[in-house]
Amino acid sequence: MSPPRTGHVLLGVNVLVLGYLPSAWQTPRLAPDAFVDPGYWETIGRLAERGTLDAVFLADGPALGDPSHDANNGRLEPTIDWAHVATATRNVGLVVTASTTFNDPFELAERLLSLDLLSGGRAGWNFVTTRGADSARNFGLPDIPGRDDRYDRAEEFVEAVLALWESARTGKPVAYHGRFFDLDGRLRVPPSPQGRPVLLQAGGSPKGRRLAGRFAEGVFAAELTKEGAIEHYREVKRNAVASGRRPDDVKILPGLLLSLGSTEEEARRRSDELYDLSPAAYSTQWLSGAIGFDASTLELDEPFPEEVLSGPIDSQTFSGSIGFRESIIKQIRRTGPTVREYLRQTRYTGSGHAGFVGTPEQLADHIEDWFRSGAIDGFNLQPDRLIDGLEVIVDEVVPLLRERGLYRHEYETRTLREHFAAASPTPDAAVAALTA
Repeated sequence: MSPPRTGHVLLGVNVLVLGYLPSAWQTPRLAPDAFVDPGYWETIGRLAERGTLDAVFLADGPALGDPSHDANNGRLEPTIDWAHVATATRNVGLVVTASTTFNDPFELAERLLSLDLLSGGRAGWNFVTTRGADSARNFGLPDIPGRDDRYDRAEEFVEAVLALWESARTGKPVAYHGRFFDLDGRLRVPPSPQGRPVLLQAGGSPKGRRLAGRFAEGVFAAELTKEGAIEHYREVKRNAVASGRRPDDVKILPGLLLSLGSTEEEARRRSDELYDLSPAAYSTQWLSGAIGFDASTLELDEPFPEEVLSGPIDSQTFSGSIGFRESIIKQIRRTGPTVREYLRQTRYTGSGHAGFVGTPEQLADHIEDWFRSGAIDGFNLQPDRLIDGLEVIVDEVVPLLRERGLYRHEYETRTLREHFAAASPTPDAAVAALTA
């Protein structure tokens, strides 16, 4: 057996506007218009920096979601939002999720490098292909392109953006001619203190994982079990090696949905109360989109039918996340719940991302276990209600990780790229063997 892994864990917070549950706004600590209040965003950025967190993540919102199962309908454009937060912070990384399906590579390369330059080298780009007909219609399309086309476009998109960022460094023009993009020119924006934004990727399909191995410096993964996380961790690291990179060049950060309390009973009570305040159809509507089947037609007190679990799912037309669906189906097969039991379990065990309900000490145990086991390089934490959940992470969870030698006491690096490079410096033996 290889010795336990040591090093520094990466910690990010996925800023799902107010929290990942639709009821997050129902607290006296927030005004109804908090998501458009500059002071709210400054508070989130300063809290994250007080905890010396590596990064905050913010997704774009190219469509208005269904409020019955979309926790955060109101969104601001993330590069503008983080540019504002950059003025209130000095060290925390600022990660933007932006679509390769509904953006232009030249415009996005310029926008992201501008954010990176003005923030002092703290920007990251989480590239995604986007799903859902609602998004497509906002851009004049009847539906999103097929999955293979989206990922083929994404590969060209990232190649073009990287070439443009290199043009900012060298001053040499880019001549890129592919199936989806033709461009000639160069960026006028100077390179940032870290050279260019850090690249992250969030797709769980086979093509998405190959793209992560080739380009990504971080992967925002969806993992429900430690065993599945270890398997995915090693797959992406192998893909990186196959692309001529080192395993440690790409960091794996699964999402983790959190409800925290001073006791486990208190944490479960908090989770139940927030779910009960959410729209009644929230869980069913979310599950329907995640597995590609109308869950409202299923018998609540019967197990999931085999035809639901086995598909067939057309990967080209399925509008959900393949990575989420795979994780959910594995979880259902492993525990065999009825539909009602599974919907209840998701309050505590998560959905496409894993869930955690418990105390700060138990969360520190969980992070340490997964990190030492070689399942992760860190976590992208997602509090149920951000305004107070983030405070608990910063004031209670982070100090526990510091006591265990798993986290820094102050920022020792300045740019987001340096934060990533400093984390998990000693990979587990199985991953290190990939380059042997």
